[in-house]
Amino acid sequence: MNRLTCFLTLLAGTAFGQAPADSVALLKTKWTFQDIAPGVTWKHAHCSAGQLFGSNQNIHVLDTKLKNRKIRFGFASADTPGDSTRHLVRTSEIARKAGAFAAVNGTFFHVKGGGSEDLVRIGGRLLDTTLYVPGKPIQEHKQAAITIRGRKVRIERAPEQNPDIAYGWDQRLNAPDVMVTGPLLIWDGHEVPLKKNAFNDNRHPRTAACVTKDKHLLLVTADGRNAQAQGLSLHELAYLLRQFGCDRAVNLDGGGSTTMYIEGQPDQGVVNMPSDNKLWDHLGERPVSNVFLMRRK
Repeated sequence: MNRLTCFLTLLAGTAFGQAPADSVALLKTKWTFQDIAPGVTWKHAHCSAGQLFGSNQNIHVLDTKLKNRKIRFGFASADTPGDSTRHLVRTSEIARKAGAFAAVNGTFFHVKGGGSEDLVRIGGRLLDTTLYVPGKPIQEHKQAAITIRGRKVRIERAPEQNPDIAYGWDQRLNAPDVMVTGPLLIWDGHEVPLKKNAFNDNRHPRTAACVTKDKHLLLVTADGRNAQAQGLSLHELAYLLRQFGCDRAVNLDGGGSTTMYIEGQPDQGVVNMPSDNKLWDHLGERPVSNVFLMRRK
């Protein structure tokens, strides 16, 4: 039995706030598996006929052990060191330039002018700092972060007491690679309560990262804004990630940004169906500011 099927089998009887039928639908879903690098597996499922959350879904997963000594985890930016002009570049292009064999889009960014909305540090170099509005609560997507220290990938959070006013918490994260993002979805195996708003409650394409209870890293995309795949609310995404065995999980930028790249695949390596062109194809990538990637050693 493969690892993903094993997780779904163990969890099939637990609803976690969703209908039990969703657990059964996941268990019955046909997944394809392909090894794309030593110890790295690409998994894909297209749930049709409305069987998951009463909708069609198209889900991709990159899965590897955190202790995989054959690869390196990292972030990469659309910007070029020494160039003061900020850029937005497609995920697949950033990944190829950075020498990655796989990547997903990163955190939220400024559509006009480029650059991340939230703190990004790569190789010890600070590229962006989190933008706060004085006197206003910190937005949920500024209350969590992914940090990388060698092979140690961690999902971290703002102080649990009064996270809405924890200004500057991310600047104290002691790691050479930091990407602030959110909302935080799962913490120590429990779903994190989310504020009620359209961003959290409506269905959109989604990208997420999680660390499982058995110390695997999963990078996940769910397509949306199409009859073939309607996307997920963040509540549905959190449920899905718990079904995958995630112990800690965080949302990344989604919508038209949601992209998964795998070296050597057709369509410039884009394996999902990015929605920015409003078509069901691999050509709808949105230029972004940064990516979460894997490189061979």
